[in-house]
Amino acid sequence: MQTKTLTHREIERMREVDIRAVDPDSLQDIREVTVNTELSKKDRILDFLRQIGNPYCYRHGKYVVKVSFSDTEATLEDRMLSYLRSKC
Repeated sequence: MQTKTLTHREIERMREVDIRAVDPDSLQDIREVTVNTELSKKDRILDFLRQIGNPYCYRHGKYVVKVSFSDTEATLEDRMLSYLRSKC
């Protein structure tokens, strides 16, 4: 599988996309992404990146999704449990 290597600057630009200014039609709908599970882990990641374009900003139907990460020891599961507890 031939995939272009992304530079650090290209990754930074993807991460910095402002969802208030991005054209939703320019984003890939994650529901249309299918990854071949027969591939190695590295090739599955590369296949996902090739299909999604920007893993930090994409569409799910009519919704624009922006993904970000905090420099913390808390896991996504920890955060979800905390959120659910706050709603109960």
